[in-house]
Amino acid sequence: MGKKVSSLSNMALTLIIITMVSGASLGYIYKLTKGPITAAKEKKQQEAIQLVVPDFDNNPTQEMYKIAAEDGDSLKVFPAKKGGEIVGVAIESVSHKGFSGDVKIMVGILPDGSIKNYDVLEHKETPGLGTKMATWFKPSGEEGSGSASGNAFFNWMFGIKSGGSGGNTSIVGVNPEKTDLTVSADGGDIDAITAATISSRAFLDAVQKAWSTYQEKADSYSSATTKTNNTEEGGQQ
Repeated sequence: MGKKVSSLSNMALTLIIITMVSGASLGYIYKLTKGPITAAKEKKQQEAIQLVVPDFDNNPTQEMYKIAAEDGDSLKVFPAKKGGEIVGVAIESVSHKGFSGDVKIMVGILPDGSIKNYDVLEHKETPGLGTKMATWFKPSGEEGSGSASGNAFFNWMFGIKSGGSGGNTSIVGVNPEKTDLTVSADGGDIDAITAATISSRAFLDAVQKAWSTYQEKADSYSSATTKTNNTEEGGQQ
């Protein structure tokens, strides 16, 4: 029996079969992992909401609504309530100014406009530099913040007290109406992560976007929602 003669048609058929098998395999893997990935993201979202707002007794996810930022992004707002009263809102915001891509965060805002806390949801920043945003902008010494949360080590070494001349990295408890949430290198009030100014700008941009958009759009949304609810209640009488 002689050797099978190679031809263009045989090579094309082989490539088609390989492509079909590869495509089917990728499709199967996607379906297999889609569920767990979605579940992991939802869990991360729930944990972030709980982290950035005070205790609540409603379901913020079920009451979620969206507000449009000036740049066209749609931000998710998760209202946290206790006894029917708003105790804070968790806002999912994003900046497109990161060093390596988008920076997505969850930031909690209290009724007085101050920032309760934040959590970084997604980013592609440089390990050991931009990744420090997860803790850098929280108070030094806060549980889970570690040595990356600003100047804690240097404050201790040089005896610099909180509020002294050691700079400011924390945004927790800050009201953006009274504090310029831009890096000090740009004339703002917040010290950037060492050697990661671009990542710091992106993080603060996401926070400022959430705060500004909420302050501008929240009242109009609440009024529209109240009006709709009253109309529905009136129609049911």
